[in-house]
Amino acid sequence: MDLIETKRPSQSLEAVVIRFVGDSGDGMQLTGTQFSDTSAMFGNDIATFPNYPAEIRAPQGSLYGVSGYQVHIGSVEISTPGDEVDLLVAMNPAGLKTNLHSVKPGHTIIVDTDSFTKKNLEKAQYETNPLEDGSLANYRVIEVEMTTLTREALKDIDGLDNKSMTRTKNMFALGMVYWMYNRSPEHTIEFFKNKFKARPEIVEANTKVLNTGFYFAETLELIPNAYTVSPAKMQPGTYRIIMGNRATAWGFLAAAEKSGMELFLGSYPITPASDILHELVKHGHFGVKSLQAEDEIAGISSAIGASFAGDLAITTTSGPGLALKGEALGLAMMIELPLVVVNVQRGGPSTGLPTKTEQSDLLQAMYGRNGESPVIVIAASTPANCFDYAYHAAKLTLEHMTPVLLLTDGYIANGSAPWKIRTVDEMPDIKNHVFKSNGEEWHPYDRDPDTLARRWPIPGTPGMEHRVGGLEKDKVTGNVSYVPENHEYMTKVRAEKIKRVQNFIPEITPEFAEEGDLLVVGWGGTYGSLHSAVKHMYEEGYEGIGYTHFNYLNPLPKNTEEVLKRFKKIVVCELNNGQFAKVLRMHFDGHDLVQFNKIQGLPFGNGELMEKFKQLLK
Repeated sequence: MDLIETKRPSQSLEAVVIRFVGDSGDGMQLTGTQFSDTSAMFGNDIATFPNYPAEIRAPQGSLYGVSGYQVHIGSVEISTPGDEVDLLVAMNPAGLKTNLHSVKPGHTIIVDTDSFTKKNLEKAQYETNPLEDGSLANYRVIEVEMTTLTREALKDIDGLDNKSMTRTKNMFALGMVYWMYNRSPEHTIEFFKNKFKARPEIVEANTKVLNTGFYFAETLELIPNAYTVSPAKMQPGTYRIIMGNRATAWGFLAAAEKSGMELFLGSYPITPASDILHELVKHGHFGVKSLQAEDEIAGISSAIGASFAGDLAITTTSGPGLALKGEALGLAMMIELPLVVVNVQRGGPSTGLPTKTEQSDLLQAMYGRNGESPVIVIAASTPANCFDYAYHAAKLTLEHMTPVLLLTDGYIANGSAPWKIRTVDEMPDIKNHVFKSNGEEWHPYDRDPDTLARRWPIPGTPGMEHRVGGLEKDKVTGNVSYVPENHEYMTKVRAEKIKRVQNFIPEITPEFAEEGDLLVVGWGGTYGSLHSAVKHMYEEGYEGIGYTHFNYLNPLPKNTEEVLKRFKKIVVCELNNGQFAKVLRMHFDGHDLVQFNKIQGLPFGNGELMEKFKQLLK
């Protein structure tokens, strides 16, 4: 995408953080997505963070009803959506009040002055109008009668009432931001044409308002220069912008294709995991069978049935749903069938914070079942590598004949980033244990000597009759057995099977310092924030700081203790109350291990991380 020709000088920036905020009906998610997609097409590295209320439509103008979308674009490596904001676009007083603390002093705020009415100011708990009382003196404030100008631009278009006109004001704001950062609106106009092709008046209205905002920005003396953020230097290849949930769905599609198996999804909708179901429903032409079940238990039970019948079976959920799936997950572990359970974590407990991020389901994933029932637990760490870990979850479950729990979280599931497209041929091979009789005597619990995975005879295959169920099995025949020694033997075999997965997963490798004073430890979706903070400190001269990130949580990589021993002090950073720290203490004694926890429904910020690390290094 070409830069826009302008007559004024353009100021070059390495990176910029922009946040769009307003009511949940103001279209902030769409606005942020369009700016993100356009910047990605231009070639910027990018990270995004949607943040919206749990209510479908919170009370208009209320503080807790603010919906936001933050995007960080750069010509350099971008691994987080950013901390402090360079540009805040606030469509109402509530959006301004709840987000002003994030704006860098001296930087820009665009506001829709039409929304700063007495009623809206009261809803936002302002005693005086911040546009008039001097409280914004430390910022460059651009006041725009956005609603009025939007309606004026659309007055000649037939078929639009005031409400329909007002809905397009987010495109006025987007047009202004496109002009400020030297972006072409053409990609968004094409989006209108495709999305609203049956409603030409909607295409015309949104296009007209987008262009009106674009050219209005050109007339403002408060924006003397456009800003240029050049394309980032990235590995050669074809990229697209992708959200974590879509990447997860595509990872399973690739695994099904590579393994030669049909993909089955049995799920019940739940925030923030529902988009995986929505995405896979679209791909019936790839042989995907999707079932929207009546509840969580039916979702996982249908997946177990599909696995028994020979499919690559998955089920998706969040923390409350994982609690309901616990008994059936234990059944899959007991039968020793392949099954992937995706848990897109959110704030808990109970209903908790449905649209906010958290990492508080780790212990539930590892131990939240009755009896001795270990399963493989892995975690994705970026929106893009949700694809890879979905693929590896499928590979592990098929090759080891045991359930795999894949953890993502609301932060990376709803966030987006550039993803390098690969062919299925480039992906690792996937084997399975599907067994067809060769005429010799066989038993359903004959095991692979390396993995201890049992054979997978498909029902209906002549000569492959066998029993499955939740009762304990004889170690050879699979018949129900109450023999005490057999139960102990089978319990230890199932545990050893999980332990042997260590032989098939990568070891951890510290980044920056390989030994020294402080090792920063993270897991799952905290990767971007932690990596960025440690990188900044290392570049500042803190050469004794290292960083390692865990994607394989049960079992842990073989060399975990060896790496921990190389550092004097270890800090485990988590968006929970210290669950992975507990796991490490259970396995490895004698280490100076410190916790740094955040439980606010928000990701870590670079500033708070660096402050903590410097304190520990003193």
